[in-house]
Amino acid sequence: MSAATIAGTTERQVVAFRLGEETYAIDISYIHEIIRMRTITFVPRAPHYMRGVINLRGRIVPVMDLSARLGLPSHEETPQSRIIVVEIGDESIGLIVDAVSEVLRLPEDQIEPPTQMTGSESANYISGLGKVNDRLVLLLDVEKVVGNASQ
Repeated sequence: MSAATIAGTTERQVVAFRLGEETYAIDISYIHEIIRMRTITFVPRAPHYMRGVINLRGRIVPVMDLSARLGLPSHEETPQSRIIVVEIGDESIGLIVDAVSEVLRLPEDQIEPPTQMTGSESANYISGLGKVNDRLVLLLDVEKVVGNASQ
């Protein structure tokens, strides 16, 4: 996780996005780029949450439906839908989200450990809860989310 120290306060810089009605975020250090939706080529026998692959400037990048991966209801794609391309090591994978909203700086003292949300598949992928003004942002552990999906 990337953390910066500003005026004695350690903070994380994250990219916030929507899945349904909730706001999630990924540490900015994992993000390679954010692109508009494009044609995704279906790959037979892939897990249900893998939508297929895209050609990104000559590189083949697998694309995951993040809502399906987290066990959330899927939504129709809209003009605001985006693919967040993340890099873990030398692997890239695209994550489909409903909309990208903003870049946030979260002071470490405004991030709490995840609560034990029993029965929620997405709870396994939450690394913390960030408090931003009067709302909560669910911080995703992108390495757990991606897991072996890109292989």
